[in-house]
Amino acid sequence: MKGKGASCDLSHSLSDEDYKRAVSVLAQGGIVAFPTETFYGLAVDPFNEKALTDLFRLKGRPFHKPFLVLIQDEGQLPSLVSSIPPLYRPLMQAFWPGPLTLVFPASIKLSSILTGDGAGIGARISPHPVARIFGQMWGRPMTATSANLSGIPAARTADEVHQFFGDGVACILDGGQTAGGMSSTVVGLDQGKLQLIRAGAIDFSSLIEVSKAEG
Repeated sequence: MKGKGASCDLSHSLSDEDYKRAVSVLAQGGIVAFPTETFYGLAVDPFNEKALTDLFRLKGRPFHKPFLVLIQDEGQLPSLVSSIPPLYRPLMQAFWPGPLTLVFPASIKLSSILTGDGAGIGARISPHPVARIFGQMWGRPMTATSANLSGIPAARTADEVHQFFGDGVACILDGGQTAGGMSSTVVGLDQGKLQLIRAGAIDFSSLIEVSKAEG
């Protein structure tokens, strides 16, 4: 335990109770930090506008920037997207779970706070075991924005998360130090063609090759 409940566990051995507590925090509109295959991420319920607003303020992030969302399987996409572009199908099959964020046409039901007033929503599946268990127990999409103050490198450890945010994060799922490196590659569509939005862990040329091979 660290701070006022700032950490669910600091032993790197998480229990069911740790995960249940993290899920409870999300359900109550709180913020949870958890490890991914690159850095620690910050989770809130993406359908809770107050939680999204709190997350923006915690990070010091401009409100026009959208948040990326973590899902557990393709079955969670309909709550977020209006359609799944056919060009994404081979990419989802080849690179999910993994550090690939695909920007889908957003459902009109989503808050503009989540999408940054844009027309798209970025989603991915993390292979990290803590992120997977946490997401499965939550059972819905959750945000996965990097655990950092705007403009500062993202946290790779639970201690760094606590140093950045203190009690602003209600619960930290400590999965040890993450690998770091590059964040997820973010890809969208422009006039029916793949468009690189943010370079990341997966080389864009690899995505092009897979899409052409399946096309």
